[in-house]
Amino acid sequence: MTRSGVGAVETFSNQRTSNQRMSRSGRATLLLLCIFVIACLGAVYFVGDLAKYQEIISAKESQAALRGVNDPQQIDQALKQFPSNNILKLVALANKESTEIDAATQRLLSEVEPKRLAKQIDLGASSSSDLDALRQDLKIAETNAATFQPGYIALIKAQRDKVENDARSLKVGNDSFVKSMAMIDGQDTEMMTLTSKVLSARAEYYSAYEKCAALLVREFGIYKVENGQFVFPFQNTADSYNRAAAAMAAGAKRIAELEGERATLRQPQFDRWKTLAER
Repeated sequence: MTRSGVGAVETFSNQRTSNQRMSRSGRATLLLLCIFVIACLGAVYFVGDLAKYQEIISAKESQAALRGVNDPQQIDQALKQFPSNNILKLVALANKESTEIDAATQRLLSEVEPKRLAKQIDLGASSSSDLDALRQDLKIAETNAATFQPGYIALIKAQRDKVENDARSLKVGNDSFVKSMAMIDGQDTEMMTLTSKVLSARAEYYSAYEKCAALLVREFGIYKVENGQFVFPFQNTADSYNRAAAAMAAGAKRIAELEGERATLRQPQFDRWKTLAER
């Protein structure tokens, strides 16, 4: 029985020693874990702080690069000075999107009109069949203008999504990213609004033009052309033609004004982007 008792004491002692060793091991593991967590938190803080520092440097570089740039076409030159500057890359992306949308808008608007309408048409020298063909072209153009918007909006959205993906890949600060996308949305809205006005002016022009052609078809062989002017036998017919011709001239003038506005649209957009870079 004594031997059995001694054996039991030795077993308990070994277990106690083992537990003490496990306790020390656990504390060591916990200590290492704490050190690891602290190191990770420190690294995260350092990375975040470094990102803020890099963004400040990027802002200063962009300010210096854009200080003497007053033309959107010069943005590539500024980017060559600081090729790794993400803010300048954002400005370049926005400028590229604006350029591409402007080109696409012009291409789509040119497709609204049948090719024959692009040529100068002498109504006084046109035959009855020529006038009928002109009317058909004008009706096609008016219909195309009325159905233009959905496809155009889809094009703008596709361009915008592409720019957003490119902007995200730059990994700029969230504040700069949000502001830049808001400005891109703003310039897209400006272009869509202007294009909508152009389409409306064109529709009015096509409608007035078609009325002129329709009246000439109806009165063909009755009116005369003297010194480039139509002479109708009845005043009410002349008045109807003059009203349509005046509306046509007003539409053409409005279209020219809007085209001029489109040509100058990019400059104020670029000036706003310079303001973003200076913040």
